[in-house]
Amino acid sequence: MTKQEKVQFVIDTLNDIYPEIPIPLDHKDPYTLLIAVLLSAQSTDVKVNEITPKLFEIADDPYKMVKLTIEEIRDIIKPVGLSPMKSKGIHGLSEILINKYNGEVPRDIDALEELPAVGHKTASVVVAQSFNIPAFPVDTHIHRLMYRWNLTNGKNVVQTEKDAKRLFPKDLWNKLHLQIIWYGRQYSPARGWDLDKDIITKTIGRKTVINEYNKRKK
Repeated sequence: MTKQEKVQFVIDTLNDIYPEIPIPLDHKDPYTLLIAVLLSAQSTDVKVNEITPKLFEIADDPYKMVKLTIEEIRDIIKPVGLSPMKSKGIHGLSEILINKYNGEVPRDIDALEELPAVGHKTASVVVAQSFNIPAFPVDTHIHRLMYRWNLTNGKNVVQTEKDAKRLFPKDLWNKLHLQIIWYGRQYSPARGWDLDKDIITKTIGRKTVINEYNKRKK
């Protein structure tokens, strides 16, 4: 297969498996999504979805959030990990949203990245999923699969994002990044990987990855 044929195979296969794709993090608006994505760093979506109902019941907008102390926020979000840093970030970004953006979440990635505790991936997720602005957030699943599929050299997430944006049509980015995440979790995980169930890697995967897998299975 040519690289373009591989790209089309990925698109077609993912559309067959996931014609409709849910957003993993529960939220109701751009602000609650921003907080949920921030909380998901080095945690799981399942754990975040367990914690956010309690947090959002008390504070589901920046005006309510700043009424809480950093310690009160930390006590609620402690189960997701990194709570000292995340609680400061949530309180700090809420203050900035009020003072600089009239309580609204900006639609610009650069503006979002200036907020405390908000990195490029978080900003990309928010603009893609809340505002339908084309972005290609790269998490560990996408980074792993793009390497396994020989669509990137896998050196870092910055390069993986550039390669993904170069290879895949822009109008598919927002849906495709979610499809790849779900596929990675269900069919091509880092641990407990079964190549026979991973039709994409089995068909177009990097030979060195497949050979290493086969060696471990012997």
